[in-house]
Amino acid sequence: MITCFIRYQIDPFKKEQFATYARNWGQAIPRCGADLVGYFGPHEGSATTAYGVYSVESLAAYEAYRARLAVDPLGREYYAMAARERFILKEDRIFLKNMSLPHTGLVTP
Repeated sequence: MITCFIRYQIDPFKKEQFATYARNWGQAIPRCGADLVGYFGPHEGSATTAYGVYSVESLAAYEAYRARLAVDPLGREYYAMAARERFILKEDRIFLKNMSLPHTGLVTP
């Protein structure tokens, strides 16, 4: 399993538009094959940084998920919303693997 962390730079005056966008993905992402952890927006500190986090089985599964999302009616709607409203200024993705599993509570030197 790999986890995709999307780091967004958002317009600080359009945080509510980003919040709506983030809430909307809750249906489309799981339906298209990814395990949505969540979207995280500014609360304290930076007013321009937000994150989206989801997991997929592999990079091949990610590519298949992205293809499904591109033709999904809700996916297309949300991409269009972001393009139209322009609340996302920059977007970076990184794929990480959880190195701490399983969580046993034991500490080894």
